[in-house]
Amino acid sequence: MGICWSGDVEGGKQAVGGAQLRPTMSHNNFGTNDAIDFFFRARCLTALFSQIELSLSASKLLDRDITSKSDPMTVVYIKKRNGTLEEIGRTEVIMNNLNPSWIEKISIAYQFEIVQLLVFHVYDVDTKYHNLPVKMLKLKDQDFLGEASCALSEIITKPSRTLTIKLGNKNRPGVPRNLGTLSVHAEETVASKSAVQIAFRCSRLENVDLFSKSDPFLRISRIVENGDPIPICKTEDNPLIIECFDFNSSGNHILLGKIQKSIGDLEKLHQRRTGADLIKPSAHGGREKVLKGQLFVDKFIEKEQYSFLDYISSGFELNFMVAIDFTASNGNPRYSDSLHYIDPSGRLNSYQQAIMEVGEVIQFYDSDKRFPAWGFGGKTFDGTISHCFNLNGSSNGFEVEGVEGIMAAYANALHNVSLAGPTLFGQVINMAAQITGHSLSHDSSKYFVLLIITDGVLTDLQETKDALVGASDLPLSILIVGVGGADFTQMEILDADNGNRLESSTGRVATRDIVQFVPMREVQNSRVKLLRLHH
Repeated sequence: MGICWSGDVEGGKQAVGGAQLRPTMSHNNFGTNDAIDFFFRARCLTALFSQIELSLSASKLLDRDITSKSDPMTVVYIKKRNGTLEEIGRTEVIMNNLNPSWIEKISIAYQFEIVQLLVFHVYDVDTKYHNLPVKMLKLKDQDFLGEASCALSEIITKPSRTLTIKLGNKNRPGVPRNLGTLSVHAEETVASKSAVQIAFRCSRLENVDLFSKSDPFLRISRIVENGDPIPICKTEDNPLIIECFDFNSSGNHILLGKIQKSIGDLEKLHQRRTGADLIKPSAHGGREKVLKGQLFVDKFIEKEQYSFLDYISSGFELNFMVAIDFTASNGNPRYSDSLHYIDPSGRLNSYQQAIMEVGEVIQFYDSDKRFPAWGFGGKTFDGTISHCFNLNGSSNGFEVEGVEGIMAAYANALHNVSLAGPTLFGQVINMAAQITGHSLSHDSSKYFVLLIITDGVLTDLQETKDALVGASDLPLSILIVGVGGADFTQMEILDADNGNRLESSTGRVATRDIVQFVPMREVQNSRVKLLRLHH
């Protein structure tokens, strides 16, 4: 009797969003958030978290000491939404050094979905405090050497993951402007990037069923330090216990044999094309019985696992596109009950909120910060109803400069475009796919994100499905944000989170799910961030 299995035995590192990358930090408001966690768990999703260590060094610091050089230390803060600073760590003090390289690392949870603003304060620690732990130091008693700030994503997007920034002093004008530089290096805190894919096969297993053949399956465990085996789906160096059972629906599975091998042993079995004898432990603690059944390794492939940060720091770019609903169901923009109402007080409407939520994050990952921006469902400048018109009113180019450019083009379009209808997505999706496909033909390092903001029910559901299925092979994700109180059942269908992939009118099934739908009211109620990419 023979049987085959295959699967991945991972070594150390899971893909971005994997359980091992979810931090348990609670010391700053950019760590885990219960509302965000609940939102993702309810949809079987995981946010893009990675644990990061920051290494700091400085050059040409100001010398504050008279008889010797400064003794510098850096304090790292994260800037919260209300503008206050929350300390997340301190380096050690380095004696008599104006070009220090600190050993102490600063840990932080990198979250792709939000902009994490870091602030660094460098101090010269007074000699009389050198015997105190750095956490006990009162910063007001130390000499201030300078400050710097940046977004964590600015560090991550550098090919070297190192950003050098000038130190300054905004609040103390009497201090010289040239205060040296601070270099910040970011590194993921993971043990390994290797993964092994193994296919197992057993032969000549014992038949323990009376009226049929055995129904075997394998269970793989590893030995931990206290000697107990823990069932796993990843390992690297520790020995594996591989057990073969005959399945019984009652749950009383019968052991057909077991074996203990390391990953290296399994690789040798594959190289030599030989099998290893299964054994069965003695019921009374005697000698183990060597069985006729054997375990073979038919496939052994070691491969490199790349994380989201690996792609970003190697020059991989995200390109942002936006499409805005100009159908009449949004209400007259001149009235305050309209979803398109521009509040003179500066309070953002739902369309503006969605643009800012996504755009302010992605702009750090887009080098030229030129974004295609369209409207759909409106009567445009020439009097015709269009389902994909340039938001900036230009007949030549559809790109605008930065998130501010999108916001300005949107506000301007509300004065020049009449709301009409119906609600059709097909044309903007096809336009985004066309741009993505053209880029792919000469540059494979770009990934595109199309944000569609809408208030209504689709008129072209099947046409939209056809467009999405056609785009599912491309490096493109589509985020649909639903504003207002409409029934968004159709959007949930496009999202396909239930595991049923979209099917086109010709019967073609989508290669992958490229749509994420989020109702804006749910975002506002739970402060959930919008941005979520599909891999």
